Amino acid sequence: MADYHVMLESAWIVKDVKTIDDAIGIAISEAGKRLNPTAKFVEVEIGATSCPNCEEELNNALMVANTALVGLTLDMKVFKAESRQHAERIAKSTIGKALREIPLQIVDVIEI
Repeated sequence: MADYHVMLESAWIVKDVKTIDDAIGIAISEAGKRLNPTAKFVEVEIGATSCPNCEEELNNALMVANTALVGLTLDMKVFKAESRQHAERIAKSTIGKALREIPLQIVDVIEI
């Protein structure tokens, strides 16, 4: 049995927002509220993408017509998992129960 750090990404839609910064704040706040209290140990942050031209880090948020799509990263530690795949299933199940109807994808799994 091993311990793992699992990182997932999710897509969060925020409607009726004026700025990207507001959309990011709202997305993080809403995700945190839905994760609390059942999965309050999950860390929620804004995702980042590298620019293909300059390789500068850009936040994962896009806004069109006062509606934003915000990419969030969700970090969770899984203890005493049988394998890497088992840790992935535990993390997706735990986070998925709290964030129903929010798409989730495994980004990285690191044994700790």
